[in-house]
Amino acid sequence: MITIPHWRRDQGMSWYDSAELAKKQHHFIVVTYGSCLYWINGEKVMVSKGDFLLIPSSVPYYGKSIPTVFHEKLHFEVQELPPFSGITPTSKTIRLPLFQSDSWIKSKAGCYDLSVERIRTALKELEEGLAFAEGRLLAALLETLTLWSRELEQGEMTEPIVQHVEKMKKYIAEHYRQAITKQHLGSCIKRSPNYAAAIFSKVTGQPISAYVHAARIKTAVYLLQDSLLTVSEIAEYLGYRDVTYFQRIFKRMIGHPPSVLMKDRPPTP
Repeated sequence: MITIPHWRRDQGMSWYDSAELAKKQHHFIVVTYGSCLYWINGEKVMVSKGDFLLIPSSVPYYGKSIPTVFHEKLHFEVQELPPFSGITPTSKTIRLPLFQSDSWIKSKAGCYDLSVERIRTALKELEEGLAFAEGRLLAALLETLTLWSRELEQGEMTEPIVQHVEKMKKYIAEHYRQAITKQHLGSCIKRSPNYAAAIFSKVTGQPISAYVHAARIKTAVYLLQDSLLTVSEIAEYLGYRDVTYFQRIFKRMIGHPPSVLMKDRPPTP
Protein backbone atom coordinates (compact mmCIF):
# COMPACT_ATOMS: atom_id res chain seq x y z
CA MET A 1 0.00 0.00 0.00
CA ILE A 2 1.25 3.52 -0.71
CA THR A 3 0.72 6.71 1.28
CA ILE A 4 -0.74 9.94 -0.09
CA PRO A 5 2.18 11.38 -2.10
CA HIS A 6 3.83 14.72 -2.46
CA TRP A 7 3.67 15.84 -6.07
CA ARG A 8 4.66 18.61 -8.43
CA ARG A 9 4.30 19.51 -12.10
CA ASP A 10 7.56 20.24 -13.95
CA GLN A 11 7.47 21.91 -17.34
CA GLY A 12 9.35 24.18 -19.70
CA MET A 13 12.90 24.20 -21.03
CA SER A 14 14.91 25.12 -17.93
CA TRP A 15 14.03 22.40 -15.44
CA TYR A 16 16.64 20.78 -13.20
CA ASP A 17 16.30 18.35 -10.30
CA SER A 18 18.62 16.12 -8.30
CA ALA A 19 18.73 13.81 -5.30
CA GLU A 20 21.95 12.38 -3.89
CA LEU A 21 19.90 9.90 -1.93
CA ALA A 22 16.15 10.05 -1.84
CA LYS A 23 14.66 10.10 1.63
CA LYS A 24 12.18 7.34 2.24
CA GLN A 25 10.24 8.09 -0.92
CA HIS A 26 10.42 6.54 -4.34
CA HIS A 27 10.18 8.94 -7.27
CA PHE A 28 7.46 8.12 -9.81
CA ILE A 29 7.62 10.25 -12.97
CA VAL A 30 4.99 10.43 -15.71
CA VAL A 31 6.04 12.41 -18.80
CA THR A 32 3.01 13.99 -20.48
CA TYR A 33 4.73 16.05 -23.18
CA GLY A 34 8.12 16.15 -24.87
CA SER A 35 11.27 14.58 -23.42
CA CYS A 36 13.80 15.17 -20.67
CA LEU A 37 17.02 13.54 -19.46
CA TYR A 38 17.99 11.78 -16.24
CA TRP A 39 21.30 10.49 -15.01
CA ILE A 40 20.48 7.62 -12.65
CA ASN A 41 23.42 6.04 -10.86
CA GLY A 42 25.57 7.59 -13.59
CA GLU A 43 23.51 6.10 -16.43
CA LYS A 44 21.95 8.46 -18.98
CA VAL A 45 18.22 7.85 -19.46
CA MET A 46 15.90 9.72 -21.83
CA VAL A 47 12.26 9.82 -20.72
CA SER A 48 9.55 10.80 -23.23
CA LYS A 49 5.79 11.19 -23.41
CA GLY A 50 4.16 7.86 -22.65
CA ASP A 51 6.96 6.69 -20.34
CA PHE A 52 6.70 5.79 -16.69
CA LEU A 53 9.87 6.03 -14.59
CA LEU A 54 10.33 4.81 -11.01
CA ILE A 55 13.53 5.67 -9.12
CA PRO A 56 13.96 3.82 -5.79
CA SER A 57 14.63 5.76 -2.61
CA SER A 58 18.20 4.42 -2.39
CA VAL A 59 19.28 5.50 -5.89
CA PRO A 60 20.94 8.91 -6.54
CA TYR A 61 19.95 10.81 -9.67
CA TYR A 62 19.75 14.15 -11.36
CA GLY A 63 17.72 15.28 -14.32
CA LYS A 64 17.27 18.25 -16.61
CA SER A 65 15.30 19.44 -19.59
CA ILE A 66 16.70 19.20 -23.11
CA PRO A 67 17.64 22.64 -24.49
CA THR A 68 15.00 24.00 -26.93
CA VAL A 69 12.65 21.07 -26.15
CA PHE A 70 9.55 21.94 -24.12
CA HIS A 71 8.50 19.17 -21.78
CA GLU A 72 5.92 18.52 -19.08
CA LYS A 73 5.82 15.79 -16.48
CA LEU A 74 4.20 14.87 -13.20
CA HIS A 75 6.56 13.92 -10.38
CA PHE A 76 5.25 11.99 -7.37
CA GLU A 77 7.15 11.07 -4.23
CA VAL A 78 5.52 7.84 -3.10
CA GLN A 79 6.25 5.73 -0.07
CA GLU A 80 5.13 2.17 0.49
CA LEU A 81 3.89 1.37 3.96
CA PRO A 82 5.64 -1.56 5.68
CA PRO A 83 3.45 -4.61 6.28
CA PHE A 84 0.73 -3.98 8.87
CA SER A 85 1.85 -0.38 9.44
CA GLY A 86 -1.07 1.57 10.82
CA ILE A 87 -3.52 -1.25 10.20
CA THR A 88 -4.67 -4.25 12.13
CA PRO A 89 -2.66 -7.48 11.76
CA THR A 90 -5.69 -9.17 10.23
CA SER A 91 -5.81 -6.73 7.30
CA LYS A 92 -4.38 -7.70 3.93
CA THR A 93 -1.67 -5.42 2.54
CA ILE A 94 -0.80 -4.91 -1.11
CA ARG A 95 2.90 -5.27 -1.90
CA LEU A 96 3.83 -4.18 -5.41
CA PRO A 97 7.01 -5.69 -6.93
CA LEU A 98 7.95 -2.21 -8.15
CA PHE A 99 8.83 -1.24 -4.59
CA GLN A 100 10.85 -4.36 -3.86
CA SER A 101 13.56 -3.60 -6.43
CA ASP A 102 16.70 -1.52 -5.85
CA SER A 103 16.95 -0.75 -9.57
CA TRP A 104 15.23 2.05 -11.48
CA ILE A 105 12.50 1.01 -13.89
CA LYS A 106 11.36 2.74 -17.11
CA SER A 107 8.98 1.58 -19.79
CA LYS A 108 6.43 2.76 -22.32
CA ALA A 109 3.22 2.02 -20.41
CA GLY A 110 0.22 0.53 -22.17
CA CYS A 111 -2.03 1.90 -19.43
CA TYR A 112 -0.66 5.42 -20.01
CA ASP A 113 -3.81 6.99 -21.51
CA LEU A 114 -6.11 5.59 -18.85
CA SER A 115 -3.76 6.49 -16.02
CA VAL A 116 -2.98 10.05 -17.09
CA GLU A 117 -6.67 10.93 -17.49
CA ARG A 118 -7.52 9.62 -14.02
CA ILE A 119 -4.49 11.23 -12.38
CA ARG A 120 -5.23 14.58 -14.04
CA THR A 121 -8.85 14.44 -12.91
CA ALA A 122 -7.73 13.77 -9.33
CA LEU A 123 -5.13 16.55 -9.42
CA LYS A 124 -7.69 19.03 -10.74
CA GLU A 125 -9.99 18.16 -7.85
CA LEU A 126 -7.08 18.51 -5.44
CA GLU A 127 -6.21 21.96 -6.81
CA GLU A 128 -9.86 23.00 -6.54
CA GLY A 129 -9.93 21.92 -2.91
CA LEU A 130 -12.71 19.35 -3.30
CA ALA A 131 -13.42 17.10 -0.34
CA PHE A 132 -11.53 13.79 -0.27
CA ALA A 133 -9.52 14.70 -3.40
CA GLU A 134 -6.44 13.15 -1.76
CA GLY A 135 -8.26 9.82 -1.73
CA ARG A 136 -9.04 10.15 -5.45
CA LEU A 137 -5.37 10.84 -6.19
CA LEU A 138 -4.24 7.93 -4.04
CA ALA A 139 -6.70 5.60 -5.80
CA ALA A 140 -5.58 6.80 -9.26
CA LEU A 141 -1.91 6.29 -8.41
CA LEU A 142 -2.47 2.89 -6.84
CA GLU A 143 -4.42 1.77 -9.93
CA THR A 144 -1.66 3.13 -12.19
CA LEU A 145 1.13 1.38 -10.32
CA THR A 146 -0.88 -1.85 -10.15
CA LEU A 147 -1.59 -1.88 -13.90
CA TRP A 148 2.02 -1.03 -14.66
CA SER A 149 3.21 -3.83 -12.36
CA ARG A 150 0.96 -6.24 -14.24
CA GLU A 151 2.39 -5.10 -17.57
CA LEU A 152 5.95 -5.55 -16.37
CA GLU A 153 5.16 -9.02 -15.01
CA GLN A 154 3.65 -10.06 -18.34
CA GLY A 155 6.80 -8.96 -20.15
CA GLU A 156 7.39 -6.44 -22.90
CA MET A 157 4.87 -6.56 -25.71
CA THR A 158 6.14 -7.46 -29.15
CA GLU A 159 6.30 -4.69 -31.73
CA PRO A 160 3.50 -6.17 -33.92
CA ILE A 161 1.12 -6.25 -30.92
CA VAL A 162 1.97 -2.65 -29.98
CA GLN A 163 1.40 -1.56 -33.59
CA HIS A 164 -1.96 -3.36 -33.71
CA VAL A 165 -3.10 -1.65 -30.51
CA GLU A 166 -1.94 1.77 -31.70
CA LYS A 167 -3.90 1.23 -34.91
CA MET A 168 -7.02 0.33 -32.91
CA LYS A 169 -6.58 3.37 -30.67
CA LYS A 170 -6.36 5.56 -33.77
CA TYR A 171 -9.53 3.98 -35.12
CA ILE A 172 -11.33 4.72 -31.85
CA ALA A 173 -10.06 8.33 -31.86
CA GLU A 174 -11.61 8.79 -35.31
CA HIS A 175 -14.90 6.94 -34.66
CA TYR A 176 -15.59 7.14 -30.91
CA ARG A 177 -18.97 8.84 -31.45
CA GLN A 178 -20.15 5.70 -33.22
CA ALA A 179 -20.78 2.23 -31.82
CA ILE A 180 -17.44 0.39 -31.74
CA THR A 181 -17.19 -3.34 -31.17
CA LYS A 182 -14.43 -5.92 -31.21
CA GLN A 183 -15.66 -6.83 -34.70
CA HIS A 184 -14.83 -3.32 -35.91
CA LEU A 185 -11.37 -3.42 -34.36
CA GLY A 186 -10.72 -6.93 -35.61
CA SER A 187 -11.43 -5.71 -39.14
CA CYS A 188 -9.24 -2.68 -38.51
CA ILE A 189 -6.15 -4.84 -37.84
CA LYS A 190 -7.25 -7.77 -40.05
CA ARG A 191 -7.40 -10.19 -37.13
CA SER A 192 -10.21 -12.02 -35.32
CA PRO A 193 -12.48 -9.98 -33.02
CA ASN A 194 -11.47 -12.02 -29.97
CA TYR A 195 -7.77 -11.50 -30.69
CA ALA A 196 -8.31 -7.76 -31.11
CA ALA A 197 -10.21 -7.52 -27.81
CA ALA A 198 -7.62 -9.62 -25.94
CA ILE A 199 -4.53 -7.68 -26.99
CA PHE A 200 -6.30 -4.33 -26.58
CA SER A 201 -7.20 -5.14 -22.99
CA LYS A 202 -3.76 -6.59 -22.26
CA VAL A 203 -1.87 -3.54 -23.53
CA THR A 204 -4.16 -0.71 -22.38
CA GLY A 205 -5.37 -2.26 -19.13
CA GLN A 206 -9.03 -1.74 -20.01
CA PRO A 207 -11.65 -3.29 -22.30
CA ILE A 208 -12.65 -1.66 -25.58
CA SER A 209 -15.93 -0.32 -24.20
CA ALA A 210 -14.20 1.46 -21.29
CA TYR A 211 -11.68 3.06 -23.65
CA VAL A 212 -14.49 4.31 -25.91
CA HIS A 213 -16.39 5.73 -22.93
CA ALA A 214 -13.22 7.52 -21.78
CA ALA A 215 -12.78 9.13 -25.21
CA ARG A 216 -16.40 10.28 -25.20
CA ILE A 217 -16.32 11.63 -21.66
CA LYS A 218 -13.10 13.55 -22.37
CA THR A 219 -14.94 15.37 -25.18
CA ALA A 220 -17.97 15.81 -22.95
CA VAL A 221 -15.89 17.66 -20.34
CA TYR A 222 -14.75 20.12 -23.00
CA LEU A 223 -18.25 20.63 -24.40
CA LEU A 224 -19.82 21.09 -20.97
CA GLN A 225 -17.36 23.85 -20.14
CA ASP A 226 -16.89 25.62 -23.47
CA SER A 227 -20.02 25.12 -25.59
CA LEU A 228 -23.65 26.20 -25.36
CA LEU A 229 -24.99 22.68 -25.89
CA THR A 230 -27.33 21.16 -23.31
CA VAL A 231 -26.54 17.91 -21.52
CA SER A 232 -29.03 16.09 -23.77
CA GLU A 233 -27.47 17.54 -26.91
CA ILE A 234 -23.97 16.57 -25.78
CA ALA A 235 -25.11 13.05 -24.97
CA GLU A 236 -26.67 12.67 -28.41
CA TYR A 237 -23.60 14.15 -30.13
CA LEU A 238 -21.38 11.61 -28.39
CA GLY A 239 -23.53 8.66 -29.39
CA TYR A 240 -25.54 8.14 -26.22
CA ARG A 241 -29.20 7.71 -27.06
CA ASP A 242 -30.18 7.67 -23.39
CA VAL A 243 -29.18 10.86 -21.56
CA THR A 244 -29.66 9.16 -18.19
CA TYR A 245 -27.13 6.49 -19.18
CA PHE A 246 -24.69 9.22 -20.29
CA GLN A 247 -25.08 11.00 -16.95
CA ARG A 248 -24.48 7.76 -15.07
CA ILE A 249 -21.30 6.99 -17.06
CA PHE A 250 -20.09 10.57 -16.64
CA LYS A 251 -20.59 10.58 -12.88
CA ARG A 252 -18.91 7.19 -12.50
CA MET A 253 -15.81 8.38 -14.38
CA ILE A 254 -15.56 12.01 -13.27
CA GLY A 255 -17.09 11.82 -9.81
CA HIS A 256 -19.91 14.33 -10.22
CA PRO A 257 -22.82 14.88 -12.67
CA PRO A 258 -22.32 16.78 -15.96
CA SER A 259 -24.28 19.79 -14.73
CA VAL A 260 -21.50 20.68 -12.27
CA LEU A 261 -19.17 21.63 -15.14
CA MET A 262 -21.72 23.87 -16.81
CA LYS A 263 -21.26 26.52 -14.13
CA ASP A 264 -17.76 27.17 -15.53
CA ARG A 265 -19.09 28.16 -18.96
CA PRO A 266 -18.26 31.65 -20.21
CA PRO A 267 -21.18 34.08 -19.97
CA THR A 268 -23.51 34.20 -22.95
CA PRO A 269 -22.97 37.37 -25.06
